[in-house]
Amino acid sequence: MTPNREAALAATWRRTLEGIPAILGRLAYLASLRNPNTGTYEHAGLADRVGAAETDRLLRRSHLEVFQEWLCFGLERQRDELEEQLSSLKGNTREIIATWLSLEPYAVWVPAESRDVERKLFYTDLAIALELVRSEYGVASRDPD
Repeated sequence: MTPNREAALAATWRRTLEGIPAILGRLAYLASLRNPNTGTYEHAGLADRVGAAETDRLLRRSHLEVFQEWLCFGLERQRDELEEQLSSLKGNTREIIATWLSLEPYAVWVPAESRDVERKLFYTDLAIALELVRSEYGVASRDPD
């Protein structure tokens, strides 16, 4: 693929992702495009245009970039992003928070290429933001101690 075409494709893909308002929504979406058995990113529309290998490369890079963008946010912005993501989901927000506390669906949002320190920071930051939101919504703690 030529550099110009690659840049155009990346720009188009960024605009697609920007249609998802919350960074956590983008992380969840990108993680959903990763095959859990092979680790390969799959998107039929992109693959039809540029092939499976290029699709995997573009989505893999996007996933890592969005993940690292989240890590650069301060705690207040992370909490706001979490609230935005929660408000975009269908269902009772209190129930969603309680479910997230017990099932931790965000565990699969971490890119495979991320470093251990990034993974730990993501889990710590998200746990703190989730705790703040849990408290605001009056959801019982999963750890009563």
